[in-house]
Amino acid sequence: MKKAIIAMSGGVDSSVAAYFMKKNGYECIGATMKLYDDELIGENEDKTCCSLDDIEDARNVARKLGIPYYVFNFKDDFREKVIENFISTYENGGTPNPCIECNRYLKFEKLMQKMKELSYDYVVTGHYATVEEKDGRYYLKKGKDLSKDQSYVLYSLTQQQLSHTVFPLGEFTKDEIRLIAENNGFINADKKESQDICFVPDGDYAAFIEKYRQKKYPDGDFVDVTGRKIGTHKGIIRYTIGQRKGLGIALGHPAYVVDKDIINNKVVLGTENDLVSETLVANNFNWIYPIPEGKIRCKAKTRYNMKEVNCLAYITDDKVVVEFDEPIRAVTKGQAVVLYDGDYVIGGGTIG
Repeated sequence: MKKAIIAMSGGVDSSVAAYFMKKNGYECIGATMKLYDDELIGENEDKTCCSLDDIEDARNVARKLGIPYYVFNFKDDFREKVIENFISTYENGGTPNPCIECNRYLKFEKLMQKMKELSYDYVVTGHYATVEEKDGRYYLKKGKDLSKDQSYVLYSLTQQQLSHTVFPLGEFTKDEIRLIAENNGFINADKKESQDICFVPDGDYAAFIEKYRQKKYPDGDFVDVTGRKIGTHKGIIRYTIGQRKGLGIALGHPAYVVDKDIINNKVVLGTENDLVSETLVANNFNWIYPIPEGKIRCKAKTRYNMKEVNCLAYITDDKVVVEFDEPIRAVTKGQAVVLYDGDYVIGGGTIG
């Protein structure tokens, strides 16, 4: 009998994933990754995941399914790989995506390491995506429910990891999953989805960073694209490329963050036309498809919720260059670019 570790966050998706695996004859254990102390996130547990309440919800579902349940302490790894990266990316002028790093280093590295230690065969999560095997190679495919598709945040999966990963929800819609949970009497069938960043549930990431670092990031100059001072900002980590709201400056016309000068502590404001890019360069690229020898035609996403755009991609100097057919808005350092061939993920990397 094949054996699977189910990554259970306490939410409805991972609970139904566990249900499917048990129903399909796998020997299962449920596991919640303890990633941080609740004191870190304050009073907003209802907007996050992996809190004490979430652990109890996961435990309740595991008990109902008749499977063993464990909590694994990964707090040190989460702090090093996710929180420190999150903060340093902001400090260096980028905008991070901590969900990608959590998948990369916690779910599909640490949890898979635990899988091997326990002599289990698969790690199972409640992501809306699908793994397909063809001719000995593994492919990552979008979920059926495109409004919930999470393939974008899974691009870092390697062939070895894909071969030991199961996404049981890939062929279902969110409404179908909630109905299955309700029909099985799961305590979390109607549970709200976690919002924002799990360790910054109130959305005020700048306040979190200042509290975590125990420092205040100094005010500096707002400048226009010519370098002329036009105002004062409240700390450079509070701004991201493409931002319009919350600037606290009135110029008589819409203004957007178009660049950040970290060395001189300046935030550059411009018009929407100043935000467009025709090309980008990605670092640390992970190829799920075989590495191409030349240029490839494909589609790309540079943010989780954006529409895919046509592009040309190729490798140069161990980096991947992406040239867009038409200029796109707000390409942001620290975010991910993910390439698609129809419903399949070609690969992805970090925008530099």
